Amino acid sequence: MLKLFKNFTKKDKLIIVIIAILVIGSVWLDLKMPEYMSEITKLVQTKDSTLKEIYKSGGFMLLCCTGSLICEITCGYFTSLLSANFSKNIRRKIFAKVESFGIAEIKKFSTSSLITRTTNDVTQIEMLLAMGLHMMIKSPVMAIWAVTKIIGKSGELSLITAAGVVIIVLTNLFIIKTVTPRFEKMQKLTDNVNGVTRENLTGIRVIRAFNAERFQKNRFEKVNSDLTNTQLANQKTFAIMDPMMNIVMHFQSLGIYFIGALIIMNLGMVDKINFFSNMVVFSSYGMQVIISFLMLTFIFMILPRAEVSAKRIVEVLDEEVSVKDGEFDGKTEEVGTVEFKNVSFKYPDADEYILKNISFKVNKGETIAFIGSTGSGKSTLINLVPRLYDATDGEVLIDGINVKEYKLESLNNKIGYVPQKAVMFTGTVHSNVSYGDNGKKEPSIEKVKEAVKIAQGTDFVEKMDKKYEAHIARGGTNISGGQKQRLAIARAIARDPEIYIFDDSFSALDYKTDATLRKKLKEYTKDATSLIVAQRIGTIINADNIVVLDKGECVGIGTHKELLKTCKVYKEIALSQLSEEELNNA
Repeated sequence: MLKLFKNFTKKDKLIIVIIAILVIGSVWLDLKMPEYMSEITKLVQTKDSTLKEIYKSGGFMLLCCTGSLICEITCGYFTSLLSANFSKNIRRKIFAKVESFGIAEIKKFSTSSLITRTTNDVTQIEMLLAMGLHMMIKSPVMAIWAVTKIIGKSGELSLITAAGVVIIVLTNLFIIKTVTPRFEKMQKLTDNVNGVTRENLTGIRVIRAFNAERFQKNRFEKVNSDLTNTQLANQKTFAIMDPMMNIVMHFQSLGIYFIGALIIMNLGMVDKINFFSNMVVFSSYGMQVIISFLMLTFIFMILPRAEVSAKRIVEVLDEEVSVKDGEFDGKTEEVGTVEFKNVSFKYPDADEYILKNISFKVNKGETIAFIGSTGSGKSTLINLVPRLYDATDGEVLIDGINVKEYKLESLNNKIGYVPQKAVMFTGTVHSNVSYGDNGKKEPSIEKVKEAVKIAQGTDFVEKMDKKYEAHIARGGTNISGGQKQRLAIARAIARDPEIYIFDDSFSALDYKTDATLRKKLKEYTKDATSLIVAQRIGTIINADNIVVLDKGECVGIGTHKELLKTCKVYKEIALSQLSEEELNNA
């Protein structure tokens, strides 16, 4: 918790000081009121006292009450301001940190957990600051100050107050020890609920197609019930607090007046008046002490969960990023070259290598393709170029420089990346195609139209309402898979990069569209380097070089015709898609 609060800005710290001053002022005014109450009690029982003196003391009590109210209202404003600003800054830091994560870190935390940490966990901290900070300052100040006021007034009455405090403290310790482990479990269960809900929404079409609604409902019911039962267990534990507080408060008042009555019976008239006056004051101060611990009790209701949330947030902020930014600005004499030198790769904490000793080089204007059976490491290999992962052994060079030395921004400015799964963002056709910053000026509408035309998307875009300003839903759910792929390809084209990476980016296209697109793309990107991962032989048949992967190893490299003669694996893949005659005529 303290580690998270190191993120307070100077402005936040100043607000905390203001809150502390207001709280101390409020406590001082609250503790002055019993003194005036004692004075009024004496005046009422004194023969020579006048109504004016009683009004005067009552007026001071009213001023104290008004002043305390003003302090509390002002304090409430500043605590709300502090909590809102702090949660805003923490969310910004979490978002920025997650943006710097590589795929390894994303998988470690999981998407649903990162969403929960950015929203629900931050909300728990915000609640603690908004509702608890005031009380965390006020309760110890009021308790200590009230105790100093009653010390020496009556040993018997002090024992009653001390007994009440001990009972409250023991109750709080029991509750904290009981609920803290459950709160940690509860946040993880919240992650599970988010995960199942997110999966259900993104896979709604498949769920309906396979009549799996009942199955999904049962899955959700389980995680939801687990969360509910844990929360109920905590609430049942917290339910002890309220009756315990009421019992302590009422028995304390009863005890004070009962013992006070026994003491008064043995005193003279003057002493009776003074003792009764002190008893009224003692009762008020004793109540203030109990109220202080009552406020601490409320804090203990929200502190354990906030503590768990703070720990989860700090885990994200302190996570070491595996893909670290370099210092090279990207300006090189060599342009458009990609080279792998004895590259091997295995996932973090994995025992076996996914890629083993891969070496090749592709020059500016050339096209290199990668093919192999499912799980052979094609996509993994291509992901090492934009540093979605870093090579475990060996070097990946772009323009003669190791990719680890590049600033990530400079490296990405050289690349136009089309992922295996086309990703669309909420917006328009225009905003999706011109998406991002490539270190140049934003693509004009003419450039967007040209990119869409090359990607063979003009026909369907022109038919949409508002055309290039047509709405695209989150994830591109209002367009087909092939249309998403073409817009994703257009997005890469609009960047005019040195290097194009196509990670199985033509799979959703029909053969005719695929062939036309590749022809237009070849003409447009003749001065750029292209790296293509594909399943279809027809997609890569004209590549300058084809790398054949099998179980993470390079088993062949060459042109289509060369590989048909020299690579058994390639020939098997080719014959599974095309006839012998088609291959010979290719």
